[in-house]
Formats: sequence, structure tokens, C-alpha cells
Amino acid sequence: MQLTTFTDYSLRLLLYLGTLQSNQLGNIKHIAKVYNISENHLSKIVHELSKLGMIETIRGRNGGMRLAHQPRQINIGFVVRQTEDLQIVECFDYDSNTCFISPVCQLKHVLSEALEAYLKVLDAYTLEDLLHNKETLYTLFHK
Repeated sequence: MQLTTFTDYSLRLLLYLGTLQSNQLGNIKHIAKVYNISENHLSKIVHELSKLGMIETIRGRNGGMRLAHQPRQINIGFVVRQTEDLQIVECFDYDSNTCFISPVCQLKHVLSEALEAYLKVLDAYTLEDLLHNKETLYTLFHK
């Protein structure tokens, strides 16, 4: 399974913000430069994560963004569920499913079980778990 760039960049943004001190703010321009990604794309991610209550944005001349919660409170499985389309095959969407073998197909059950196992692993981790090398990451982000 491959994550979309939206989810990938969402996780990267959270990692970046997780390295900041409580009095520091991140800004789109710098984070986009660090990761070599589009500011426009990152703006959409910031907007979505803000709507989801994962990050807090501060407007104004000295504005920016920061985590809305402690890293230990940000679950990786939750982030992926909120940013990723997890209907990995057509038959997972009952409204638009046109597969004629769906009523007797066992593949969807196997894929569903695999997806549940994948998410169960992600649910076992928080952003804090990914920040054990916080100082090293901070140095990489600000070199």
C-alpha cells in the first residue's frame, strides 16, 4: 500500500512541528523549502490539519503554526485515517461498487483484514514515538 503525497506530507509536517519548542512557530515557506515541496500543496495540508484540530495556526506578521496537542496525543493511525482514502479497492465503497463478483468474492475480506492489520500497527504509534531523535531532526530542518 502506498500513501498519497497528501498523507506523506501531513506526517512530515507533524514531524517538523514536533521538533519545535513550545514558543516556536513553523511557517509554510520554510517547511516547504526544507522538504522541497510546493508551498501551495503544503498550505492545503496546513488548512486540513488545522480543521482536524491537529495543528494550530496563528495569523499575522509573526504568525505561523504549531501542534495543537502534545506529540504523545497525536496518533499516527488517526492521522492516516483522516488524510488517506482507505477504500483501496472498488468493492470497499458500497455506493459506487460495480464489481459483479463482489457478492461472492473473498478477496475483499482478505484485503479488509490486511488493511485492519496495517492500521492496527499505525494505531500503536504516536508522533512522540517518531521523535526520539528530535534534536537531530531539528538540526536537519534548520541547517
